[in-house]
Amino acid sequence: MPARTNITWTRRTRLPLIASCALALTLTACGGSSLGGESDSDDDGPVRIGLLVPQSGIYTALGDDMKNAFEMYVDLNDGELGGREVEIILADEGETADSGQSAATKLIKSDDVHAVTGVVSSAVMNAIKDMVEGDEVPLVGSNASPTDLVDVEYIWRTSYVNDEPGIALGEHVADAVDGPVYLIAADYQAGKDEIEGFKETFLPAGGEVEATVYTPFPGTTNFQPYLAQIQSSDAAAVFAFYAGGAAVDFVKQYDDYGLAGNIPLYAPGFLTEGGVLDAQGSSAEDIYTSMNYSADLDTDVNNEFVEEYVERFDIEPTTYAVASYDAAAVLDQAIAAVDGDLTRESLNEAIGAVGEINSPRGPWRFNEGGTPIQTWYLRQVSEVDGELKNSAIDELGELGD
Repeated sequence: MPARTNITWTRRTRLPLIASCALALTLTACGGSSLGGESDSDDDGPVRIGLLVPQSGIYTALGDDMKNAFEMYVDLNDGELGGREVEIILADEGETADSGQSAATKLIKSDDVHAVTGVVSSAVMNAIKDMVEGDEVPLVGSNASPTDLVDVEYIWRTSYVNDEPGIALGEHVADAVDGPVYLIAADYQAGKDEIEGFKETFLPAGGEVEATVYTPFPGTTNFQPYLAQIQSSDAAAVFAFYAGGAAVDFVKQYDDYGLAGNIPLYAPGFLTEGGVLDAQGSSAEDIYTSMNYSADLDTDVNNEFVEEYVERFDIEPTTYAVASYDAAAVLDQAIAAVDGDLTRESLNEAIGAVGEINSPRGPWRFNEGGTPIQTWYLRQVSEVDGELKNSAIDELGELGD
């Protein structure tokens, strides 16, 4: 059962300093919030939350999941978070670092939000990191979580660190596969994080790597040259990282090339998550993935969440939806806990003090680096009641501690 510690510094040790600075702001410009002055102070109006998610580009479906779940939480709480009326300001992240940075700038500089949530792309997260930290605005991220996002004070994440799906799966694959494994991923930050995470637990468990290949991102749509290399290799299994349209192309071509059913395919859960599974169809059957959530988890909290989500949107919730729902829960608890004026600083301090979140994925809490300590699941694509599902078949242990 894998376990790890991702962060080397202690965020919460800084909180007393934050509190001291917040008090000192009445007397002097301690720390230098870029807003300063009256625009960052409490008022009787609604709490302004910037929802930064893709509304265009290749990750629009993920953005829709996150938007739906966040708005559902607020709606189920009578339009309030922490007992305060909420104004959700939607901004289109797009699909590039530039588009995401432009949208975040509007939310933080012009819309004067108390907090931001969302962010799908790791490239966007890295692009806005300095602005978020410099302007001291709490960001409760609900997807993007690159491994190099460290030493931050105002960025929290309700999803995971990018390398954790691979870390969760490595030891299991080493035990289950008799022979070398072929590693293939999209050539960008998230792909490299997933591969390195997998190696972190796969190699110490006795696993053997046949080859490591990165395919050009986002331009690769024809995977046949790479599938030919897999077919002619000695690989006993494949570990692959793709999401969105690339996941559909890879899985369908893997089947068309005759590899499905002959060389087992393992992956982080993004390969078969959400709408891509419908597009993949029977080509995805028997793919094994690791993820922190499955819609079939049989708990009261998840059953109620799934029932409500399906009724509203006529589709099962994804890990993206759950992370966004939980971001709303974090803000709900934090806003309610603020004692005194609601400012960016006081809200960030309150987020640091949030305890356990009773989530559809199961209970979790922030670690010292601001990411969840949570359970991971082994899932298998199988037909259930005539539909393909990502069915949780085992636990892979807890990560994040």
